[in-house]
Parts: sequence; structure tokens; C-alpha cells
Amino acid sequence: MSEKKNTAVAVVEKFTVPALPDKENVAAEMDGLPFEFERVKIPSGGGLAFEVPGEDDDSPDMAKEITGVIVHHHPTNAYWAEDYTGANNPPDCSSLDGKFGEGNPGGPCAACQYNQWGSDPGGSGGKACKNMHRIYILREGEMFPLLITLPPTSLKNFGRYVSRRVLQRGFLTHKVVTDIALKKATSSGGISYSQATFRMAGVLPDDVAARMKQYGDFVKKTSLEIAVDADDYSIEGEEEPF
Repeated sequence: MSEKKNTAVAVVEKFTVPALPDKENVAAEMDGLPFEFERVKIPSGGGLAFEVPGEDDDSPDMAKEITGVIVHHHPTNAYWAEDYTGANNPPDCSSLDGKFGEGNPGGPCAACQYNQWGSDPGGSGGKACKNMHRIYILREGEMFPLLITLPPTSLKNFGRYVSRRVLQRGFLTHKVVTDIALKKATSSGGISYSQATFRMAGVLPDDVAARMKQYGDFVKKTSLEIAVDADDYSIEGEEEPF
């Protein structure tokens, strides 16, 4: 990407917006198959490199930073009635918008007893229902975005980035280029975990941002088909309210 300096923030002069996929062709190719975006894994133990899918599914690439445009993001919730152990079992109740849960107990998330601070049976003071946030970030030259699910411990950082660095400057996330990195944090119990950090790397020209908005609308519709599962949640660290 080539850039020129602006008095406020760098303007990214070149960022390729993929052509919208032909819906009929995609439907024909994926007939009877689940559509998935490539998922980025936040490491355990306070690691500082993301696991990014590569050519070999069993040998992911490692990246200290992921740079691209956040074309869509949304909250998700997941509740496991039994203690979550990291096993690949689906949640008993989940929400794709952070507002209404499907499953047991289901219903409005705001009023749910498991979505209140202090409801975590482990005594951490957190929530039994885990509040997460999915980020779809498109890297330069790629057709589809990567999917990163932020654990509860990274929500405050993302909220601060969007409100203080993006919105406060008069932008929206699909209009800027974002760098996502990791830092090591330690819980009050002495457990090290990885926390996502965010930095604005540049601003897209208005015409590119407009096309990126259209592309993001396609991603938004597709994201509704991707159910919340065990791959979304990391059990490390301690969540805290905004």
C-alpha cells in the first residue's frame, strides 16, 4: 500500500476492494456445504503472535500483527451450562447479536441471569455468559476477510479504539486501515494471557471507503450464517466491565 501524509492521519492511496462475489456462483459451489471465513486464533499463555490459517491447516502461519480494514464487527454471547473446558462442544445458549439468545435459557440477553456480573460460578466476579466480539478484517489483496473473535478480556481495548480513535475523528471502522497486535497481560491470579490491541494505520479515500461499505454489507449478511461455537471462546484471563 502506498501512502501520503495528511496533517491528521495518513491517507492510504491504494487498497483493493474485492469485487462482490456472484451470489449464484457462490451458492452453486457451496451447495450443501457450510460457508466459513478463515479464523485467526489468539494464542494462549500470553503469546504475542496470531495463528493465521495458511496453505496447511495443521501448520498455521504466525503473525505479530494483522493489518486491514474492519469491514464488519458485531457482539456475540455464549453460555455453557457445564464448566467450559475448551472441548469442542457447542454452547447451550448463544447470540449472534449480543441481544437475543437462542437455546437454553434463550431470550433477551440484557435480562438473563447468566449475563450479569458476578454470575460466573467460578467466583471470578465475571459473567457465566461470555460476551465476545467478532471482527471481520480484510487484508490487502485478499478476497475474503479473516475472522477474529475477541474474548471478553479484549473488549475494553476494542471499545476504546472505536470510540476514541475512530469515531472521535469522524470516521467509521470500514473507512480506516487498522493494525491489530497482541500484548501480554496477567490476571490477578497470576495467569498470563494475550490481549488484543488496536491502532489506526491510515484512512481510505472516500471513493474506496464507499466501495468498502458495499463489500461490508455482503460480509454482514454472510456472517449471520456462522453459528457461535467453541472456537469463538478463550477461557484465559479475567473479564472486566467497560
